[in-house]
Amino acid sequence: MTFEQTALFAIFAAVFGMFLWGRFRYDIVAFCALMIAVVMGLVPTKDAFSGFGHPATLVVALVLIVSAGLVRSGAVFLITRTLVDSARALGLHIALMGGVGAVLSAFMNNVAALALLMPVDIQTARKAGRAPGLSLMPLSFATILGGMATLIGTPPNIIIAAIRQETVGAPFAMFDFAPVGGIAALTGLAFVALIGWRLIPQREAGAGNSEAQLADYIAELTVPDRSKLIGERLGTLDPEAEKADIAILGLIRNGKRRYGRSAGAVLQAGDTLVIEATPEALDEFRTSLSLDFSDAARQEKLTAAGEGLEVIEVVVPETARINGRSAQAVGLAWRQSTVLLGLSRQGRRLTNHIRQIEIEAGDILLLLCPRDRGADVTEWLGCLPLAQRGLAVTANDKTWAAIGMFALAVLAASLGLVYLPVALGLVVVGYVLIKVLPVAEIYDHVEWPVVVLLGSMIPLGAALDDSGGTALIANGLIDLTAGLPSWMVLTVLMVVAMTLSDVLNNTATAIVAAPVGIQMAATLGVSPDPFLMAVAVAASAAFLTPIGHKNNTLVLGPGGYRFGDYWRIGLPLEILVIAVSIPSILVFWPM
Repeated sequence: MTFEQTALFAIFAAVFGMFLWGRFRYDIVAFCALMIAVVMGLVPTKDAFSGFGHPATLVVALVLIVSAGLVRSGAVFLITRTLVDSARALGLHIALMGGVGAVLSAFMNNVAALALLMPVDIQTARKAGRAPGLSLMPLSFATILGGMATLIGTPPNIIIAAIRQETVGAPFAMFDFAPVGGIAALTGLAFVALIGWRLIPQREAGAGNSEAQLADYIAELTVPDRSKLIGERLGTLDPEAEKADIAILGLIRNGKRRYGRSAGAVLQAGDTLVIEATPEALDEFRTSLSLDFSDAARQEKLTAAGEGLEVIEVVVPETARINGRSAQAVGLAWRQSTVLLGLSRQGRRLTNHIRQIEIEAGDILLLLCPRDRGADVTEWLGCLPLAQRGLAVTANDKTWAAIGMFALAVLAASLGLVYLPVALGLVVVGYVLIKVLPVAEIYDHVEWPVVVLLGSMIPLGAALDDSGGTALIANGLIDLTAGLPSWMVLTVLMVVAMTLSDVLNNTATAIVAAPVGIQMAATLGVSPDPFLMAVAVAASAAFLTPIGHKNNTLVLGPGGYRFGDYWRIGLPLEILVIAVSIPSILVFWPM
């Protein structure tokens, strides 16, 4: 080996070792490794930061922003609001949730898809009285599997497509991954729904279910003019209320609370529904029925001003300005442009209008305020902020516009009319223009550690390839598989890449393994495409550990899992993925 090869192998060994140790964040480790390689002359100075402008890096960042826009627009509520049914058999629930998760993760970041569906799954488990761990791991695996089917479904596919463009001259198209990745995903989903969940150790219901322990608020929602609910009886909203897991407590008309629950009352424009719900359930119920908040005029004025809105939670101490006074009395709306959405007061019955109720020390307030003004409003009230939970206001009036923009971009990119990063960039611009995403929060949705990891590892991977390091690895694998048929060579490559992905970041696995696959194909004198497809599937199929994929990490706590729980369902799933992927690759991407 040359000095360059030896040094680069040492750097990669150190990087992988640090990734496994986990003492330092992976982006810091990767960036430090890049800087060391530049100083040592292993990476040319002019290429040091080329990874940050690489198409793969840009697409990953843009997909995260677009995913946030789809969530914020309420597009996903069109799907998920029909899924919360605790009466369904567990296997059917897993199949439905897994199917939706797989479809969503094919067209948006799979981490975002899981983050969206996880509260729905936990809510269903709570209502059914079962442990959320029985369905959360299958949901995580389903979102990972679904990402295999399209170019933008998972970062490894984006990286593989970019590497193919550099090697062959053309990237993989949007749905080139579908024949192989789609078959692997469908087979994996069937296994998870029929058999896999039965392999998960059963623990007490509620174990690890931190998400289910959220405080309920008493809140008000108003029936707007020209609402489809006008003329309907209040009791007809009960099925939708049950889906959102909220309780309708009563009705206020003309400023007066009607007697009892008023289930038989015929709804009129301006009626106010009094409900009990968590902030997430409140927003879901409001979105599904197109209701307004209690102070609809103030909300409309804030939205029209283009300020952007945020939802915050605060606790009222004895010394607070609002203690002993109502929101209306302190002028919360006209002084701070803030709407009191809900009030949590444990064990106390509330009978007046929310904004007219006298606030007490210990109350928790749910406030809708101008974006980036939350700290000022909290200080003015003299309250204490609760830890941020990522609460947001769904722009349900822009749902179809957001879906249309995204669908048009995917279609244009699939037909080759627009370069994919440009198409996604136009979607981001469109979301900002129609105010689905406020300008101030665009960059909040980019997972910068992943961007830095990509930007740092891509030049290192290129340097390893240029130095002949990947050729050495490829030749070693070819020597290992000498005399074996082509399907065995592909199988060995998949097993090696899959093993790496179980303990390393899947992005780093794709960057390292893809050039090895290309070199193996060149040595054998065959097309590189089947080898790239094998790496793409293997890099995403990280099911043995909670550290192999971020989705597995996300469900670790809420599901109450232990480190050793993953291999029980993950090992047979990985074997199954290899078993169906190899024949599919040989059929759709022949040597």
